[in-house]
Amino acid sequence: MNLDREAIAGVERLIRPYVRRTPVVEVDAKDFHLSGRALNFKLELLQHAGSFKARGAFANLLTREVPAAGVVAASGGNHGAAVAYAARKLGVPARIYVPTVSSPAKIELIRASGAELVVQGERYADALAAAEQWAAASGAMKIHAFDEPGALLGQGTVGLEWQEEARDLDTLLVAVGGGGLIGGIAAWYEGTVKLIAVEPAQAPTLNHALKAGQPVDAPAGGIAADSLAPRRVGELMFPLAKKYVERVVLVEDEGIRAAQKMLWNVLRVVAEPGGAAAFAALLSKKYVPAQDELVGVLLCGGNTTAVDFS
Repeated sequence: MNLDREAIAGVERLIRPYVRRTPVVEVDAKDFHLSGRALNFKLELLQHAGSFKARGAFANLLTREVPAAGVVAASGGNHGAAVAYAARKLGVPARIYVPTVSSPAKIELIRASGAELVVQGERYADALAAAEQWAAASGAMKIHAFDEPGALLGQGTVGLEWQEEARDLDTLLVAVGGGGLIGGIAAWYEGTVKLIAVEPAQAPTLNHALKAGQPVDAPAGGIAADSLAPRRVGELMFPLAKKYVERVVLVEDEGIRAAQKMLWNVLRVVAEPGGAAAFAALLSKKYVPAQDELVGVLLCGGNTTAVDFS
């Protein structure tokens, strides 16, 4: 399966009845005490199951033959919630493995979907190993969180929508965990915008990979560990990142927390740590755009209980 614009457009037509076309909103940079032009936010945190992952989940289930045993997935939380949601909509049995680092909000979301939930291991890699064992024993179809063609093509539909909604963007800031999201977006834009990858400083998977010339193990910590801290980036996304990602920006946990608070104060948007990471690059001045540069910021996930509505 090719990872290109034609394939992404085909998958978009396939999943269109099942996913939300998430909105974009332009905000004056001065509202965030930043210099420069307006900022364009794509609110993918409003997607079904609370993140962009629903796109890849439906792409997998609709392009592959699902066995009677159903599907199995390992996840820090968002992928599992998306697979569980898609499986329920399509009437497919699902078993989801998550590590203990997953947030309570994501665990509850998976449990509420009706999927079989197994909490096992401390990190994503532990849950992945357990899921692979279950797939081998049961015959269930594995749905990888990011290193699988359907995942990249599904996530690439974010780029397709964004370009239709905001054609004059100069730069995109996109958070990176395993890289399926930025890989799919890179495959859609093909270098026609400046693509900046944003990673937590405590989980620099793509940063390490680009320095090594290939995916390698990296630390997996920080407050966004349940969404942006796999052991390494995917093999499928790496050539796309190497070709189209201009550079990686690393943000600290404090910057991510500040971004969450600012997004709530200005936009009344609740983003999880991973979902706010791309904006943290701007707010913490780790990425400083030119005065006339129009920047797009992807808010990719909103599964958190961080806001007290009492």
